[in-house]
Amino acid sequence: MVRDSAGFTRSASHFTDRITADGRDGWPVEAGRYRLVVSRACPWASRSLVVRRLLGLEDALSVAVADPVQDERSWRFTLDPDDRDPVLGIRFLSEAYRAREDGYDGPVSVPAVVDVPSGRLVTNDYQRITLDLSTQWRELHREGAPDLYPRSSREEIDERMEGIYQDVNNGVYKAGFAKGQEAYDAAYARLFARLDQVSDHLAGQRYLVGDTITEADVRLFTTLVRFDAVYHGHFKCNRNKLTEDPVLWAYARDLFQTPGFGDTVDFDHIKRHYYVVHEDINPTRIVPRGPDLRGWRTPHHREELGGRPFGDGTPPPPPPSAEVVQPL
Repeated sequence: MVRDSAGFTRSASHFTDRITADGRDGWPVEAGRYRLVVSRACPWASRSLVVRRLLGLEDALSVAVADPVQDERSWRFTLDPDDRDPVLGIRFLSEAYRAREDGYDGPVSVPAVVDVPSGRLVTNDYQRITLDLSTQWRELHREGAPDLYPRSSREEIDERMEGIYQDVNNGVYKAGFAKGQEAYDAAYARLFARLDQVSDHLAGQRYLVGDTITEADVRLFTTLVRFDAVYHGHFKCNRNKLTEDPVLWAYARDLFQTPGFGDTVDFDHIKRHYYVVHEDINPTRIVPRGPDLRGWRTPHHREELGGRPFGDGTPPPPPPSAEVVQPL
């Protein structure tokens, strides 16, 4: 990310190679070859965790979870024995970046996909990773995996995702990292205008596009699930809480209670990352005790709108024991 004197601009992904069925960039889809590095705190990385679970790629694409609290060397593997990722053998994700580009000193971001045999970073293109998991990794999907990016609906999905990205996914950061009142006010206005539009849209249908879960729902969910815990207070996105919008709150709970969504969410990681790492916003580094999270398990009644979460497919099985998140 880049912060200027007034606002916030997200850095473009520097490494945009793709892992494809035909290996066109030199990285063919291959079970067990790659490792997905994430932070459960990061909404962009959380997208990849949700999609990986929904598609049943756990055995094909292993995952490394970084400590939610970074130091000056960025993402680190201090949650693992000896402070090293047990598969890649590295202490910091930056080591895989430098293995890819000697002397690299740019941003180190998650999600990142690393080639296990060489230890080299393949891609940190968070916008593309999940789409390729849906479209290029099909041969490795579980039986009954949903089609999260159906060809017949891609134009509408892309349109929805673009507006949500600009005003909501990235909009909360524009508000939170604004260095001037004008930049903050503009981001705040666009954020809530878009949320109001989305709320109106979802009042009459269960999901953003069609009657099944798509990539668009995944991308909206990862921001909504963080909204009251961090964005409302920490980023000053405080016109109202998620829990105060009946439609969006029910929609978010519906997804949270859908296998593959809530079982990837770690509120402890989320809160500790934002409140501890962003010292310029929260210099005391105090992590708030609230909000009360028990509401995420309450009935939502969104099934009354119809829809089939997995289309003609089936829910994913429970996550592997090593990836179970502490339940609410």
